[in-house]
Amino acid sequence: MIAFGVAFVVGFGYAAWALVCRAGACPSVEVLEQYQPRQTSKLYSVDGRFIAELGLERRTLLKIDQIPPLVRNAFVMTEDKRFYDHAGVDFKSIPRAIVADIRTRSFAEGFSTITMQLARNIFPERLTRDKSPVRKLKEIKVAREIEKSYSKDKILELYLNQIALGNGSYGIETAAQRYFGKSARDLNLAEAATLAGLPKAPERYNPRRFPERAIQRRNTVVEVMREEGAINDADASLAKAYPLQLARRSEAGDVAPYFVEWVRQQLEQQFGQRLYEQGLKVYTTLDVDFQSAAERALENQLRLIEAGRFGPFKHRSYEAYMSTASERAGSAAAANSPYLQGAFVAMDPRTGAVRALVGGRDFDDSKFNRATQALRQPGSTFKPIVYADAVQNGRPPTYMVDDSPVEVPQSGGGSWTPQNYDGKFEGPMPMRRGLYQSRNIVAIKVGMELGPSTVIEMSRRFGLTTPIPPYPSIYIGAADVYPI
Repeated sequence: MIAFGVAFVVGFGYAAWALVCRAGACPSVEVLEQYQPRQTSKLYSVDGRFIAELGLERRTLLKIDQIPPLVRNAFVMTEDKRFYDHAGVDFKSIPRAIVADIRTRSFAEGFSTITMQLARNIFPERLTRDKSPVRKLKEIKVAREIEKSYSKDKILELYLNQIALGNGSYGIETAAQRYFGKSARDLNLAEAATLAGLPKAPERYNPRRFPERAIQRRNTVVEVMREEGAINDADASLAKAYPLQLARRSEAGDVAPYFVEWVRQQLEQQFGQRLYEQGLKVYTTLDVDFQSAAERALENQLRLIEAGRFGPFKHRSYEAYMSTASERAGSAAAANSPYLQGAFVAMDPRTGAVRALVGGRDFDDSKFNRATQALRQPGSTFKPIVYADAVQNGRPPTYMVDDSPVEVPQSGGGSWTPQNYDGKFEGPMPMRRGLYQSRNIVAIKVGMELGPSTVIEMSRRFGLTTPIPPYPSIYIGAADVYPI
């Protein structure tokens, strides 16, 4: 009976192995010859500084000889210590995994090698992540085929460039840049161990969100490397004591998120899918120093308003809102914000180049770009268009206009009596003075002389695209426009 049982198990296993990939059920490893992981396009500022990455998967490729042995060892020792000894499957780890699964009555304990992980990462549609014996057999068979066709160095190179490491990072080069602001070529032992600890659970051990967990996991990796003889006791002790030093936003490719998204939308219209796959280099007009100053200035002013510097602020503050995580869920795309918002655009008046752009206080919380999508009254910013139209129609800057009370008839009856910002009237003055002192009455009278149609036409020549109704109030900026 025992012999029969053994024969049955062996026969069943052989049949399953033979049939699991029949009729093209498993992917062909030949595609790896031309396999090219998606690479991100990179955005740079006006002076060539790195701003951000654009892509479905943020990834920068490295050749195996560009990856230091320290980094390679950290991943191999952690994920697959017998990587260089097996042919795709680590048979020594299978009994341990089976016993653990029997105890837990699940398939929670795996025995995936680096090659098996690579197989399911490259063929996610064909090798799904469902925990079943059939999927595991497919994964093993594909891994064995990969090992027959490619060297260990090539397999490790593909794996280290392909693997997801959290925080939107794919591959060790992008992860090194986003977490530590440096190339994988320059990682020290503690940093390499931190990255090597991420494949097990990238979000759980994300050093930006859970630094304490990340340090504990890092130290576990360091200890494994010490036990395997990859590092000595002194280096291990030093790495375990090393502080977690993460890159600043500007170093990690997290600059000007509203500007980056605005540029991404324009690039996608022009380049389509190439933007996310071919690793384009895009040079923008953004000035990183201007951008940082704009963000600080806007946030400081909003906080002063919330603090009551300019009168009682009866609404909810940004900090109070951000302390309630449950309320924030699902609100990222909303145009209406429960707290005070702001926008900022700085452009070069000679060329129209955007030097700084802020679309809101927190891109992660609200992706609605108030600089390019929100409609707001421009107010006195519109007055130069009125005066430009006046000059174009023969009125020199010395043209005299009477800054005195005026009643403007309304189409529905009654009249409108506009005021200057100071409530005063100064009598006749040159048009130039009306502009630099921003006198409402002067702008309205000049506009009424010209007529709404010619002023609206001039606004189109300046690039305004939003509807502008033919009412006298447009001369002092009553018609909504996009801040950009």
